Amino acid sequence: MWKQFANQWALVTGASTGLGAEFARQLASHGMHLVLVARRGELMDELATELHTKHGTQCLVITADLSSPGEPQRILAEIAAQGKTIALLINNAGFGIVGEVHNADVDRILTMIRLNVSALIELTYLVLPEMLQRGRGGILNVASLSAFQPVAYMGAYSASKAFVLHFSEALHCELRDLGITVSTLCPGVTRTSFFDIAGAPGWLRKHAALDVDYVVRKGLKALSRRRQHCVPGWRNFLLTLLVRIASRRRVVKESMRFFRPQPPGKHWRRSRRRFF
Repeated sequence: MWKQFANQWALVTGASTGLGAEFARQLASHGMHLVLVARRGELMDELATELHTKHGTQCLVITADLSSPGEPQRILAEIAAQGKTIALLINNAGFGIVGEVHNADVDRILTMIRLNVSALIELTYLVLPEMLQRGRGGILNVASLSAFQPVAYMGAYSASKAFVLHFSEALHCELRDLGITVSTLCPGVTRTSFFDIAGAPGWLRKHAALDVDYVVRKGLKALSRRRQHCVPGWRNFLLTLLVRIASRRRVVKESMRFFRPQPPGKHWRRSRRRFF
C-alpha cells in the first residue's frame, strides 16, 4: 500500500507533538510529503526541517486552531492554492478534559467537541470528493480506547471518541469498495502530554503506558491492511471485549474509581485497570 502513497501528500493534524509528530516521522519514512497542521508553528517548523534533512520530505506548515469555525476550509483552500492533492488524511488533533461535573468549564468542553468531532468531520468530507474522483485514498481517524465505553469524569471526551469510532466505521463500509480506506486508531494510555492538558498532571507517571512510535506503527499497519479499527496492545484489546460482557452500570462504576479527580496535594493512585 505504501508504494502507492510514495511522493504523495498526507495531511496530519495535531502535528506539533505526540502522536501527530510521530505520524509525520513515520509517513516521511514511507516517502510521503506532508502538510503539517497545529497551533504551534515553531514546533512544526523544527519538525519540517528534521524530516527534510533525514528523508528529503517536502513539508507545508499551516498554523491553525481547528476548534475555530472556518479553519478546515481555510486549510484545504491553502493546500489547493499550493497545487497539492491530499492522498492521505490523518485526523489526529484532539484533547480531553478530566473533572467533576460541578466544576465543568462548558466553554472548554464545547471547544473540545468542535476539535474532536466537528473539525474531524469537516476535514473528512472536504478531502473525500477528490479521493472519490481518483478512486483511491486513505483516512485514519484517531479515537481512543474510551470510545468503547462511557467514562465518568471524562464523559464528554469519551462520548466524542465514541462518535469518531462510529462515524469512521460507517464510512469504512461505505467507501471500501470505492478504493478508499477509512480506519480508526483507538489507543489506550500513551506517553504524550494528554493528561497534563486534560487537567490531571502527573497522572501518566503513575500508570503503564505505550510508546508513541508503537501506537503510530500499529495504526498505519491497520490502515495498510484496510482494517476497520485498531486497538494497540493486547491488554487494551481484551478490555474492549470485557466491557461488552460486563453490565453498562458496572463499566461506568469502574471508570469512576479510575478517573476520580484527586484532592489538591494528592497524587494520582496507581491502578492496574486501564480505562482510557
